Amino acid sequence: MTAEGPRFGATPQNPDLLRWIGVQVLLLVIAWVIGMVVRRLLASRMTMSTASATLTGLGGLWGGLLVAGWIFSSSDMWRPAMIGVAALVALIVVIVVSLIVAYLHPRPGLEPIAEVATRGESDSLEFKSSARWNMRAGKRDDAMETVIAKTVAAFMNSGGGTLLIGVDDDGRLIGLGPDYATLKTPDADRFELWIRDLWGQRLGTNAAALPLLDFAEATDPQEGYERQEVCRVTIPPALGPVYLRGPKGKGEAELWVRVGNSTRRLEVADAVQYVSTRWPESVRVSPWTRVRLLAMRRREMPTRLPGVVERVLTERAVSGLSAVEEE
Repeated sequence: MTAEGPRFGATPQNPDLLRWIGVQVLLLVIAWVIGMVVRRLLASRMTMSTASATLTGLGGLWGGLLVAGWIFSSSDMWRPAMIGVAALVALIVVIVVSLIVAYLHPRPGLEPIAEVATRGESDSLEFKSSARWNMRAGKRDDAMETVIAKTVAAFMNSGGGTLLIGVDDDGRLIGLGPDYATLKTPDADRFELWIRDLWGQRLGTNAAALPLLDFAEATDPQEGYERQEVCRVTIPPALGPVYLRGPKGKGEAELWVRVGNSTRRLEVADAVQYVSTRWPESVRVSPWTRVRLLAMRRREMPTRLPGVVERVLTERAVSGLSAVEEE
């Protein structure tokens, strides 16, 4: 900008600002890549989410740029060598922070998936052969996704439980090969991203973040698929009712619960009673709301009856008294 006002042309007036913005975007991408690499390296001990690892990597890159400033001259700013040094420092930072977080907040002790599968289905344990592939029809089926979503919702609305995906009714670990084949990248990370997106649409964003996922190798893999893993979904009880909605979050909300070894949908009257009993605070009316409702009710109620109604009632009362006196 000059004294004459802003100028617009083919050449940017402030290339340094544009270069700085581009570098920040590049740093964010590098931080995400570093976070994914560390999640791969520390898969069994990693407790940080992808977002947390990315933010940690971004902070490590900024710190790495400070370190690189002591090594390179001003003429070397933003060269690949400088970015490389910053990325190396960021990688070390993310690994160290991840190990510290894993030590302070370790994963809850979980039994091996193969041992859990030997128990058989119960009110707190459910087996599903796949999450989106219909084994009988031999194709992807949206109904399978609905089954997964309503099972998770039912566990949340009850006492919690465990869902094993890639395990048949007999407890055999057949793997997620068909489900992986429907994904762009056939691996556990992409499967977790997809299934959490499904829960976000059908159950809500808050509910989608509650379950804990871990994976194990399939012991009875299906033929014709490369990756053969089983997914365990550990589902805690929710602090409030979790409703199942239709595909893409549309349709009427339904309340599903666990009844023995099965998943059941509650009708409206039963759902209202169940919610008011299990989560009474969710239906409790605050004092301020009660005052507002009382004020609205008083405004809506007339202070006196309309004149026509008063005359009719008076005439009926008088005629009634006259009839009594004649008798």
